[in-house]
Amino acid sequence: MKSILPLLVPALLLAVPSPVPQPALPQTEATMRSTHKVTPFLWFDDDAEEAIRFYCSLLPDSRILSESRWGPGGPVPAGALMGARFQLAGQEFMVLNGGPTYRLNEAFSIYVDCETQAEVDELWARLLQGGGEESRCGWLKDRFGVSWQIIPSCLPAMLSDMDPARAGRVGAAMMGMQKLDIAKLKEAHEGR
Repeated sequence: MKSILPLLVPALLLAVPSPVPQPALPQTEATMRSTHKVTPFLWFDDDAEEAIRFYCSLLPDSRILSESRWGPGGPVPAGALMGARFQLAGQEFMVLNGGPTYRLNEAFSIYVDCETQAEVDELWARLLQGGGEESRCGWLKDRFGVSWQIIPSCLPAMLSDMDPARAGRVGAAMMGMQKLDIAKLKEAHEGR
C-alpha cells in the first residue's frame, strides 16, 4: 500500500502553524490559503527552503507567501521548513521538504519566457551555478533537481511559421543548441 503522505501534504501545508517563529512572514488564514485554483507543487528531499529563496532572487514579482515548519517526528529535523507557498514572476507554487520518497525529474519543468538574449544568458548562468546541468533546446536542471526551460519569446512563433521550411530550419537549429541563441535562431528562420 502506498504512503498516504502525498494525500495529506496539501492539507498539512494549509493547516499546520509553524512551531518556529517566522518574523518576516506573519501567518494568517489569508497567507496560508492559496488564491489559485491550480498551483504547481514541488517535492524536495530537504532543501526546499534554499531552493525557494534562490528562485525568488531570479525574477521580479517573486516572493515567499507563507511557510510552515516540521515538528518532531518528520522526515527532516524539527524546525526545518516543511512547506511553503511562493510566487515566481507572479506564478504561485507550493513546495514540500518531504524526504527522499519521490524525485523531481524532467517530466515537470518551469518554462521562462525571455524577451532578450541578455535575459536568457543571465538566467541560464544563474540556474547552472552550484552544480546545475545543461541539456538541449533551452532546457537545464538546477542544483536542486528542478528542470527549467529558458526560452526566447520569439521562438514559438518561429517554430509555428506557416512556411514549413522556415519552421524546420528553426527546429533544426534549436536541436543543436543547449542555451538558445536568439540571433542564430533568427538566422535559421531567414535561411541565412
